[in-house]
Amino acid sequence: MVKAPNPAILTALRPRQWLKNLVVFAAIVFSQEVFLVDKFLPVVIVFVIFCAASSSMYLVNDVVDREADQLHFAKKYRPIAAGQISVKTALVVALVLALFSLAAAAYLSKYLFFIVIFYLIIQNLYTLVLKQIIILDVLTISIAFMLRIFAGSLVVETPLSSWLILTTMMLALFLSIGKRRSELTLLNTQDSGRYRKTLLFYPQALLDGLVFMMATATLITYSLFTFNSPEVQEKQFLSTLLPTTLSSPKLLMVTIPIVVYGIFRYLYLIFEKSEGDSPEKVLLSDKPLLASIIVWLFLILFILYLLAV
Repeated sequence: MVKAPNPAILTALRPRQWLKNLVVFAAIVFSQEVFLVDKFLPVVIVFVIFCAASSSMYLVNDVVDREADQLHFAKKYRPIAAGQISVKTALVVALVLALFSLAAAAYLSKYLFFIVIFYLIIQNLYTLVLKQIIILDVLTISIAFMLRIFAGSLVVETPLSSWLILTTMMLALFLSIGKRRSELTLLNTQDSGRYRKTLLFYPQALLDGLVFMMATATLITYSLFTFNSPEVQEKQFLSTLLPTTLSSPKLLMVTIPIVVYGIFRYLYLIFEKSEGDSPEKVLLSDKPLLASIIVWLFLILFILYLLAV
């Protein structure tokens, strides 16, 4: 009789964190190509590739950190730390997922293949070394985001705005530094060193300053991205409603207030509720933040795909 797969394996893959991989769609969304099948399908495959690659790295990370996770008030329930999955099983599944991501990437594009290799190397270095080094830990996370956005662009040969690249980097730094700030709040100084050594070397004042700095940088780079994006040539019915001064509007700038609210809301969650330790959890559980993201996405699609000629 075939033994049923262990359901804890799916939990260990952290499917909730696959939300991060949606950034691969950024290039085709803002290039108004998301509804082109020959563009959309390859990027969907890229999304699957990064889901497999990232999950393989989560398994490796949980194997390496299993003893420390057993001391953590929340991470002790992770399948590997809780003993629901053996180390051998976790490493075998991680290897299979990594090989699948590399094979699929090589099939799609040689450039994507090298990006995935670099991603796996960076993530392994993060797990083994870099996450223990102050500043380099958060920079590594931002690099992983950058690789995702480049992968989605290169596989379909769609140009990327330099301001969109910078916005992605600043946002990744904002989220990762906010995560460190929340972790420092949740754990007292003595215990935090047992769970994540770098927290002992992050002064709270430094993290506070970096959080606000990255929030500001995200707002500035996104605003410049919308300002420097190509002018949307609106449909005839819209041009008749607008004054001549807005005949060639930068309509994407309409989304700036939504981004401002989203960042301010996330800052509130970090400092008032200490909920930034798991960005993907906050995204799915905080209704105002989730609503702002949905409204932002709707406006982007409406402007680029319904109002544009």
